[in-house]
Amino acid sequence: MKPLIKRPANWDAMRAEFQWPDLAQFNIARAICDDWAAAEPDRTALIHPQANGVTRTYSFRELSRLSNKFANVLTAAGVTDGARVAILLPQAPETLLVHLATYKTGGIVVPLFTLFGEDGLRYRLENSGAEVVVTDAANLPKIDAIRADLPELAHVFCIDDAARDTPGRVVRDFWAAVFSARDGYSCAETGPDDPALLVYTSGTTGPPKGALHGHRVLLGHMPGFETHHDFAPQTGDVAWTPADWAWMGGLADILLPSLYLGIPVVASRMAKFDPDEAYDLMVRHGVRNAFLPPTALKYMRAATVPEALSPRTVASGGEPLGAELYGWGQAAFGLSINEFYGSTECNLVLGNSATVLTPRPGSTGKPVPGKEVAIIDAAGNPLPPGASGELAVRRGDPAMFLEYWREPAKTADKFTGDWMRMGDEGHMDDEGYFHFASRTDDIITSAGYRIGPAEIEDCLTGHPDVALAAAIGVPDPDKGEVVKAFVVMKSGATLDAATLIERVKTRLSPHVAPRAIEAIETMPVTATGKIMRRELKER
Repeated sequence: MKPLIKRPANWDAMRAEFQWPDLAQFNIARAICDDWAAAEPDRTALIHPQANGVTRTYSFRELSRLSNKFANVLTAAGVTDGARVAILLPQAPETLLVHLATYKTGGIVVPLFTLFGEDGLRYRLENSGAEVVVTDAANLPKIDAIRADLPELAHVFCIDDAARDTPGRVVRDFWAAVFSARDGYSCAETGPDDPALLVYTSGTTGPPKGALHGHRVLLGHMPGFETHHDFAPQTGDVAWTPADWAWMGGLADILLPSLYLGIPVVASRMAKFDPDEAYDLMVRHGVRNAFLPPTALKYMRAATVPEALSPRTVASGGEPLGAELYGWGQAAFGLSINEFYGSTECNLVLGNSATVLTPRPGSTGKPVPGKEVAIIDAAGNPLPPGASGELAVRRGDPAMFLEYWREPAKTADKFTGDWMRMGDEGHMDDEGYFHFASRTDDIITSAGYRIGPAEIEDCLTGHPDVALAAAIGVPDPDKGEVVKAFVVMKSGATLDAATLIERVKTRLSPHVAPRAIEAIETMPVTATGKIMRRELKER
């Protein structure tokens, strides 16, 4: 429960002084809930604005007792060490309770996006061998449609009263089961490396892979969380993100680390992101610590920022923030947005903390305490400052995945020597700041130049008429590839391709300027909000 970071004089001193705790046993549920329930039982843990306008709060003691009850339900259902429990729910108290209960049993949580269709769910549930699914009435029909294809799926729980058994379907009432169970439970004595979480990659290239994490993954996120939230916890901190808790960003960048430090979390996931609703929620519930992905910030930039908004920290990651958006954030929020970087396999490895590290717009920061990050070549050799290569993290990082689920060959392929390759192209400058260029498979090669789409997209979205942008390479007989951009225009705006192309030429360089720009109604994105450039290429 104690912070891992002490406020230092500067970033380098903080890194030099840092040491990982040496723990023989560690369980996420005990660390983020039961320990607080024993020490400060009435402390607020969760704030849940409900559809009826009433806000329900949960103390750590209440979460501990309710999760104990569902842990007993799972144990009675045969869930033992290593069993997979899937959660198909939005941000909700039940989502957190299932996480806690599963960790207590020694089981493995499989988070699932509610946006997934039947095929996406079938693949993940079949691949994981999930024995339990907890869902709601809105998503239950998708489970009904594929349940016959999932012989290992033994139990389906639904949190809504509307979901009742029908002929040929057996669905258990989640809350009825919880209320009928005992509230005493002895938490599993798990070690840091024991499996806890199975998160599937977004599938931007190839079939999704299940990244299996141990209980240590929580500790691995703490240095990054504490620094990019300006040495949390501070008095009055309240955390929220629009990012789904099924994504590592929502789960491990806000929910779990906030609770570990005793910071209340607002549970509110919009069906569709609305910037005005986001601002209203932050003001009403006194949100002081927000994780806002760049896509959300772009929409918020187009709305009116309320005067009553007063965040203490705003962090951003998942895709490059860019200098334009960073500058807007300074003016709109009165603070520096702390950008961070990571992946499903190893998250929060680079970051910023403006109070001790002078931000460099366009950079994703420096290695956070306890992390060893480098730019490597194809042979796994660290490259000098200025040289382009692949971002990589040294083996043994507590936030690093244990393996790809049932994919030993792909697990081995993820590593080159002592380095886990992140799949992203970039470079490190002379002062140790890392600069992201692109996914390695998104690199555009034109007339010998290797061009990353991120800075082009940042430049285009800096134009007041452009809401979203994506850049890809298209075949060219002379140059191999040339840049083409797709843009989503803001309401009422019309495309002026010549002006946008000139903007990139003058602000970046003629050699990276798009040869063509096409306006589209909606941008194809993954469930985590990342642009699916392969779909644009297929056009």
